[in-house]
Amino acid sequence: MASGGANTSLPERRVADDQPSIEVINHPSPTPYKARLAQLLDPGFGSVFTDHMVSISWSEGLGWHDAILGPRTSLSLDPATAALHYGQSIFEGMKAFRQKDGGAALFRPFDNARRFNSSADRLAMPGLPETLFVEAVRKLVERDRDWFPDAPAGALYIRPFMFASEPFLGVRPARAYTFLVIASPVGSYFSSRSSAISLWVSENHTRAAPGGTGAAKCCGNYAASLLPQRNAIERGYDQVVFLDAVENRWIEELGGMNLFFAFKDGSVITPPLSGTILPGITRDTVITLLRDQGLHVQEQRYSMEQWADDAATGLLTETFACGTAASITAVGKVASSNRTFTIGDGKPGPVSSILRQLVTSVQFGVSPDRHGWLVPV
Repeated sequence: MASGGANTSLPERRVADDQPSIEVINHPSPTPYKARLAQLLDPGFGSVFTDHMVSISWSEGLGWHDAILGPRTSLSLDPATAALHYGQSIFEGMKAFRQKDGGAALFRPFDNARRFNSSADRLAMPGLPETLFVEAVRKLVERDRDWFPDAPAGALYIRPFMFASEPFLGVRPARAYTFLVIASPVGSYFSSRSSAISLWVSENHTRAAPGGTGAAKCCGNYAASLLPQRNAIERGYDQVVFLDAVENRWIEELGGMNLFFAFKDGSVITPPLSGTILPGITRDTVITLLRDQGLHVQEQRYSMEQWADDAATGLLTETFACGTAASITAVGKVASSNRTFTIGDGKPGPVSSILRQLVTSVQFGVSPDRHGWLVPV
């Protein structure tokens, strides 16, 4: 779906009478030019950060206040900060892309804002006005636009997040929260974009259960995935696949990516959103672009047994994962404790390769943005 007003031009200061305007504080000592260029030569993923950040506070009775764009700095937290004890913490992952004309644009930021508020609602946290969310992200990218890397697939990865900042030891929703936005110049998420990744199926751990927080982008979901992810890496695999918590047979998603399955007859399926799977924005983008290409896409359950059998018979020609960090990534090999199988010839196939090109060409402003997904910065 389109982002519903994604091309709306936002005011520079106050966006609504009940929202704070974002005060800008100049950085006293930004990263020197040569030092910044050195960091941008090979930024990797998530280890280099820009000079600035946005912070906005929320407190009971005041609502959102003290919105500041200023130098990126360390946080000072009370040992009793509620998020450290009760896990009220959520985040988003999104990117800004350098455009063909030299400008910059955000990709579907209003969808990130909506999902952020859905996560907040699930964790009993206050919602942030969508326009304020997008304005905060835009202002940070605008201020740190010199941090765009020239590496292939290079972009600014943006991390908006919110945590319960009230110092309190008690099991109840906090009465104070802090919203922050930081940015990181990034290259490719995986070391080789030309290779298909390998997956290990987790049989003893589940990512989410019905009624849980699977559809929320909360920090606890990712913490719970780290042990099975480590187990996968120790076995020589790139990522872990999670199955459903009830029958332990239906494929759900990876630790941080949604899955798609392409078949010989031209159809494509992806596991349905049933409250246990994160509603990925790249996932929705892929569904839209596949349908634009005239392919039949269904959201339906797909079992581990079907996956292995269809790969063996050749009915299944491709499996690929998608997410903001890694975009479109082909899957070449899958293994569990009692089986190992290869998808197609173990290399990226035409569907995932074409999709990756379609997505990135829109993101970088090479192809027309027919769905209104880009927001200029």
